[in-house]
Amino acid sequence: MSYAIIRNDKLTRVDAQGSYIHNDRRSKGHSNKDIDPTRTHLNFWCKKNELTYIREFDKMKKEYDLKGTIRSNSNIMCEMMITSDNAFFNKIGLEETKRYFKESYKFVCNYKNLGEKYIVSAAVHLDETTPHMHLVYIPVIHTKDKEGNNIDKICCRDFWKGRDSYRELQNAFHKYITSKGFDLERGLPVEETGAKHEKIEDLKKLTNFENTKKVLDNIKLELPETPNINDIKLIKLNREKVENEIIKPKDDKIMELYQENLKLHNELSKQVNLVNKAEKYQKERDAILADNKELHKQVNNMKAEYKEKEFDIEWKYKSKIKSLEKENNHLQKIIDKFYETVDKFIVWICHKFDIGESKELVSDFEEETHSFIDPQKQLKHEEREKEWELER
Repeated sequence: MSYAIIRNDKLTRVDAQGSYIHNDRRSKGHSNKDIDPTRTHLNFWCKKNELTYIREFDKMKKEYDLKGTIRSNSNIMCEMMITSDNAFFNKIGLEETKRYFKESYKFVCNYKNLGEKYIVSAAVHLDETTPHMHLVYIPVIHTKDKEGNNIDKICCRDFWKGRDSYRELQNAFHKYITSKGFDLERGLPVEETGAKHEKIEDLKKLTNFENTKKVLDNIKLELPETPNINDIKLIKLNREKVENEIIKPKDDKIMELYQENLKLHNELSKQVNLVNKAEKYQKERDAILADNKELHKQVNNMKAEYKEKEFDIEWKYKSKIKSLEKENNHLQKIIDKFYETVDKFIVWICHKFDIGESKELVSDFEEETHSFIDPQKQLKHEEREKEWELER
């Protein structure tokens, strides 16, 4: 029987950028070997993001006036991974597979009264081993502030409040998706299975994986042939005794071993399936870590590039300021020299034409022409005249 699988991960800003690169297939060289580039065109979105996840978050936070204290290491988004197994998807076909993810998208939009507007992206991948959907959303709770006003607040901790929060998610998703006509068992969360994340190689050692596979290949479930009583001539002498003391105990033992063999086969099959699934998830995890490592490298390169540009801009501005200061000093010297020359000229005029005191000459000039020799006084005078004109 196939399971309805839904799981949730919390994302910081760095995590969200790594998810964006993987989910939107932004990496040129995929480290995830399960991705088949020839099938990537089959992928589709239940909701397509226009920007990167980080920019979408910043845009939504401002647009919807989302409250909440956001630090550099805060979980600002969550990502749900929704899937089942290949047997289920092969059985229902492509169109029903698409409907499965569209119904799953509707479920998340309404879960805990979240709202579709807080879904950042919902990408369905059909180019990997098993179809699955990466649904990224902002964990918004609808609450009240200290004054009693209704607010929407970003708070991953409160959105997933309670020890049974993921168990409730499994229950709600299973109930919803089966009501839409999909025949699936309820998936088991980590809290119920008690499973811990182990490295694939460690898990193989723990389960004796290689030997288990050999045992499975060599197990024969058919009953061995038992001798036909009619072919045994000695039975004619004492048929009942041979049947009760030899053949019947032997048949009972064979049947007992056969039943044990069936149980062993079932247990070993579960064990191998567990390792195969764990190996698949390990590959996905390694791919995400590799993408994150590449992202950190790109971020560091960008920081170095911007640092260099910042230095160049700062140097250019300093050079420009220094040039302007030099030019201003030169202009100030010219102005000072102009004042000095004008004063000398006025004194020379008064002496040349025997006019009298130079101060009187300047005063008469300013009174008759309504102008001032001092350019600063003249500018202030003109500004006052403009103000008077406007007041009239």
